[in-house]
Formats: sequence, structure tokens, C-alpha cells
Amino acid sequence: MNIDGVAGALLIGLPVAFNTFFFLLGRLFDYPSVLRSPIDTILSRFQAGGVRLKLVWYGFMLTAVLLAPLAVLLGQVLARDDLAVVPVMTTIGVLAAIVQFLGLARWPFLVPALARTYLDSDSTPAMREATVVVFEALHRYLGVAVGECVGYLFTGAWTTLVGVAMLQSSMFDAWLAWPGIAIGLLLAMGSLEFVGNFEETGWKLAGTIVPIAYIAWSLWLIVAGIVLLTG
Repeated sequence: MNIDGVAGALLIGLPVAFNTFFFLLGRLFDYPSVLRSPIDTILSRFQAGGVRLKLVWYGFMLTAVLLAPLAVLLGQVLARDDLAVVPVMTTIGVLAAIVQFLGLARWPFLVPALARTYLDSDSTPAMREATVVVFEALHRYLGVAVGECVGYLFTGAWTTLVGVAMLQSSMFDAWLAWPGIAIGLLLAMGSLEFVGNFEETGWKLAGTIVPIAYIAWSLWLIVAGIVLLTG
């Protein structure tokens, strides 16, 4: 299979895998709604999910990793037209994959240990309180700051730049490029959900936009993959 074929397969496979694991997390863990629950509930539900839930989180984490080869291969496809934006676009795409991975990696590797400590019958109240503090710190730093704020920003920037490159490319038409630019800008806007005055309670508009933007992003990637494979 040539570069176009692999890139096209990743354009389709990544959103399919992402949404499959997201759906499974919703069924097994009530994610993301469960994050609004008390930490006792979150850790108890996580522990109750057992090995199956940990493996689903591991799979969801790996879907973030897939963005890196997709960014590189799609960059090679678009580089045939000698577009100046491609190196920057590719770099941002790889960075988006890295920060999304870092944000998600806490669930299959860090949260299990916290859940065991919190729910251990031998744990003292002080140990449980310390576990809550650690969980909140990891959630705010790796989840909100790294995974969501920087992750959404880089993913949105990459998507926007892909759309800009498509406008100048001989491989894609403008009807596909412009939606990518719009979706990318919406994702970037979503990165502001907990920034500045919204740090404590969140920006409701951004919180509403992000899930809609990710659905549109998934569909856009799939269509781009089909265009690349059939073009």
C-alpha cells in the first residue's frame, strides 16, 4: 500500500477507533459525565470496571498516538505541491498527538493505583484525603491543562492548517478544505474552556462546542480519507 493508501486508511481508522473507545467508556464508566461526580464515586466506579475498563482506557489512549503517523503521512501527501505550510502543520500534528497521549495516559497507569489506595480497607482517612488531592492535581494538570487546553489547541491548529493546505493542494477540493478550517477554529476555541475568568467553573459555550466539534472532526477525517483513497 502506498502513502496515499496508508494516510487514507488512517484518516478513516483514527476517528472510527476514537469514537468506538469513547462509546465504550460511556457504557462502562459513564464517561465523561462521571467526571462531574464526587471523587469517591469516580474512583469506586473505576475500580468496579476492572481489567476491561483499564484496557478500554489503554485503547483510547492509543487513538491519540495514531494522530502522529497520520500527521506525518498526510504531510507527505500534501508536500507534493511544495506547500510552505506543511512542515509547520506536521509538527503541530505530532505535538497534538503527544499532549493528548500525556493527558490520557493517567487513566490506564495512574488512576488504578489511586483507586486501589483510596478503596483499600487498610487506608487511613489521611491516606484517602491525600489520594483525593493527588487525583485532583493530576486531573487539573494532565486532564484540563495538558490534554484539553493544549491538546484541543494543537488539534485545532493542525486541523485548520490541513484545511489551509487543502485549499492550495491539487489532491483536495475547496469544499473539503473550508469545513476543516472551521472545525479547527472551533476546537481551538474549546481550548479556552478553563482559561482566565473561566478557570474555576468553565466556559459553558466552549464546553458545548467541543463535543459537537469532535463529531464534525471525525466525520471530516472520514470524508477526507475516502476522497484520498478514491481520488
